[in-house]
Amino acid sequence: MPAFSLDPAVADAFPDTLVALVTATGLRGREAWPATTAALEDLEQQLADGAWHPADESHPRIEAWHTAYRSFGTNPRRTRPSVDALGRRLAKRGALPRINPAVDSYNAVSVRHGLPAGAFDLDHVTGDVAVRHADGTESFTPLGEPDTVEHPRPGEIVYADTAGVLTRHWNHRDAHRTRVTEGSEHVVFILETLHATRDGALLEAAADELRGLLSPHADRTAVHHLGRGQLRAAVV
Repeated sequence: MPAFSLDPAVADAFPDTLVALVTATGLRGREAWPATTAALEDLEQQLADGAWHPADESHPRIEAWHTAYRSFGTNPRRTRPSVDALGRRLAKRGALPRINPAVDSYNAVSVRHGLPAGAFDLDHVTGDVAVRHADGTESFTPLGEPDTVEHPRPGEIVYADTAGVLTRHWNHRDAHRTRVTEGSEHVVFILETLHATRDGALLEAAADELRGLLSPHADRTAVHHLGRGQLRAAVV
């Protein structure tokens, strides 16, 4: 199984970073996931009732990601953190996209808690995965654009395995190669905060919530962590 690591240079630049890696093995994405359906509908109803609104760029958790993006040369209003883009879409349209149950699950948890989330099909990951600064030689094929090849700028923070970049701009957009589909059986879901001191308990609650949505539809789930105190984790 691959190991995930937080590069020391990233940990030094963002010392309060904490990443929760929620793994699911034996995932069954073709069956009904009623709890996920209910979670999506609950968020949309709360928004319609005016009882809740997704965090926007004025919220400290989103603002922190905007600041991080600017630090490595990305304009966060042009290239938004995933949770910011998803929240804006929900606020504008009143509904979240329905992709497949696994993706819908992490989208619901992401916008509910204001934390970036993503996922990789581990059966399509090559070697180990690192959160690191790009050197400019890597290639990236965006989700939904299998014929497109991009090259992250040197210094941009990415998730990368030995074959290429899996997520650009830290958490803006995932790669097509490791996309999660209904047929994905071995998946790692990622939740992140830049302020573990303030939001560590929130991150743990979000990871538990996501695990609760996944567990009825998986043979096994687990949670691992990356942070300054643990720069490497083997996922199972």
